[in-house]
Amino acid sequence: MKMHDGEIDIDESLVERLVRARFPRFAGLPVRAFRSTGTVNAVFRLGDEWCVRLPRLAGWARALEREARWLPELGPRLPLRVPEVAAVGEPSAEFGWTWAIYRWLDGSPYDDAIAGGEERAAADLADFVHALRALPVTGDEPRAGRRPLRDLDESTRAAIAQIGPGAEAALAAWRAALTAPAWDGAPVWIHTDLLRPNLLVRDGRLAAVLDFGGVGAGDPAADVVPAWSVFGPAGRAIYRRALGVDEGTWQRARGYALHQAALIIPYYSSTNPRFAEQARRTVAEVIGDF
Repeated sequence: MKMHDGEIDIDESLVERLVRARFPRFAGLPVRAFRSTGTVNAVFRLGDEWCVRLPRLAGWARALEREARWLPELGPRLPLRVPEVAAVGEPSAEFGWTWAIYRWLDGSPYDDAIAGGEERAAADLADFVHALRALPVTGDEPRAGRRPLRDLDESTRAAIAQIGPGAEAALAAWRAALTAPAWDGAPVWIHTDLLRPNLLVRDGRLAAVLDFGGVGAGDPAADVVPAWSVFGPAGRAIYRRALGVDEGTWQRARGYALHQAALIIPYYSSTNPRFAEQARRTVAEVIGDF
């Protein structure tokens, strides 16, 4: 089932043709679709060691281009594994957008049942965020992160009205988030999308972080969002303490977590129900914490 208006057909035969035409060294490897909760790219396994990611919409090709530009610089300096771009496919007559081949990373998306305790996972993710924030910001980085909360007010209220049970409590939490001070600090490197599907667990430990399509410099509150989108109360407390999050940033991050989750629920409830269910969990965590 397609998730977006204007999404094109992408299947195994298309991927095989693209790979064969552009990267003969990968030709002949079996191609098979990979099911995930991902919404931006269609993902296909390419043999046992590689995968292919193709944007579902034209505008998202820029995210792959951003990964290809910055992951080689960021990855070696981060404590968890990140995607390794093996080849970038140029737009062609058959597929008009940038696509890419990556080395496959073994692991399973973050889940409480396999994470080996959210307290340790929270500490590991905080180490990752610390390392990312510590990288120098020189001015060449793309700007990253969401607009100020007040600019998101109308769309967030509209989405909250559609989430069903819990909407009134969620709206109260959103109103409180709007009282947070606007960010006016120095930009730092941020990932911007640290949700459960983008965190890989292997052997009971957090092992890799995926999807750097939104990486860049901006408000550090963006990477505090996992306090609600990934963790429960115990992990949330450790994550906040490890990152040294002040009250204003905490309130702002809680607002961003609620905004993102509230918009996901009505948009993906039919086309990507697992993703929508994870967003409902985030809303419940925000309400409980508030």
